[in-house]
Amino acid sequence: MTTEDPDEAARRLAAVSLAADDPTGWFERLYAAAADGAALVPWDRGAPHPLLVDWADGRELGGGSALVVGFGPGFDAEFLAARGATTTAFDISPSAVAAVRGRFPGSSVDYRTADLLAPPPEFRQAFDLVLEVMTVQSMPPRYHPPATASVAGFVAPGGTLLVITMVAGDGAAAAGPPWPLTRPEIDAFGKDGLRPVAIERPEQRWWRAEFRHD
Repeated sequence: MTTEDPDEAARRLAAVSLAADDPTGWFERLYAAAADGAALVPWDRGAPHPLLVDWADGRELGGGSALVVGFGPGFDAEFLAARGATTTAFDISPSAVAAVRGRFPGSSVDYRTADLLAPPPEFRQAFDLVLEVMTVQSMPPRYHPPATASVAGFVAPGGTLLVITMVAGDGAAAAGPPWPLTRPEIDAFGKDGLRPVAIERPEQRWWRAEFRHD
C-alpha cells in the first residue's frame, strides 16, 4: 500500500493529464492505481457526503429519477437509491465503475462510464434530481463553465439540482486540484430554466446550493 499523501498523489497524476491538455484523464490513472493498491482516492469518505444526508432528511425522494455526477466511490448514489430514487450515476473512469460494482454487488444503481464535458444526449433534461458533489471543482477553472452547463442541462422540468462543493479562498487561484468554486460560479448553475432555492454555506469551507427547474 502506498504511503504517499492522497492529495499529493492526486495532484501529481493530474499534472500529467493537464500537461497533455486533458482535464479528466487523471481520474482513470488514480482509480486504476487505487485498484492496484498503489494509491488512495482522497475523496473516499466511506459514507455519503454529510451535507447530502442533512439535505435529504425529511424529504421524499422515492418515485423519482436521480443522477449522480462523477459518482466516485459510490456512497452518494447508494444513499439516493436507498431512499427510493431510481438512480443513475456516471464517472469518466472505467476503473471507478469496476470498483463500485465490486463494492456494491447487486446494487440497483445504474453505474455508467460517461464524460461530463461530452455527456450522453439522453441525459438532457432527464432527471428529477441531479446531484453534483465536487466534480466541477476537480477541473481547472477554464473548464468550469462547460461542466456547469452540462450539469444544469441534466435537470428535468420541475426537477431539482443539488450542488455540494468547496468554497474558493480569497486571493490567488488554487494550484489544484481541486479548484474550489466562487460564488459567481455557484450562481452560474442557474441556467436552462433553473432558479436558486437556497445557496448557503452550512460549513465555512462548503457550498450547498439547491436549484429548481421551472
